[in-house]
Amino acid sequence: MQALHKITDAPAAPTVEAVDGPDYREAMSRIAGAVHVIATDGAGGRGGATMTAVTSVTDAPPTLLICLNRSGRLNALLRENGVFSVNTLVSGAEDLAGVFAGVGGIDHADRFATGTWATAVTGAPLLASARAAFDCRITEATDVGSHTVFLGRVEAVRLGPKEPALLYLDRAYRSVPTLD
Repeated sequence: MQALHKITDAPAAPTVEAVDGPDYREAMSRIAGAVHVIATDGAGGRGGATMTAVTSVTDAPPTLLICLNRSGRLNALLRENGVFSVNTLVSGAEDLAGVFAGVGGIDHADRFATGTWATAVTGAPLLASARAAFDCRITEATDVGSHTVFLGRVEAVRLGPKEPALLYLDRAYRSVPTLD
């Protein structure tokens, strides 16, 4: 018969250090993301910004989420207007992405001089050249750390040209060709 061995001490768990902001941002820069312009208009005023923090939540009811820094002007505009559009950019729209990212210090309302814009059902601006555009009404806003997560019910969708998509990866714009 084999002898049983008594285990007296479990191995120590490895030490896990907190993740710091720069390491987290560097890791996130290595994840490709579609480039979008988020736009709003209404009682609070017109504004827009370039971002990759856009995610589909569900198709029943159609809902998207976006994440915006709480200290940014667009956050306040979205809260007051209650609507936004998500405009997915095509390759070649790097200059437009730069304008809405704040390159050149152009005021939010003046950014709309770049590109051709229409008004959606909710009143949010829609970019004519967008690969896809989603017209959303805010259903929920939750503050998480430095950002607000906005849930938007999609009121309308506009399908644009099926051109190569604009992505952001390794802190640079990239193009992804269509497979058709």
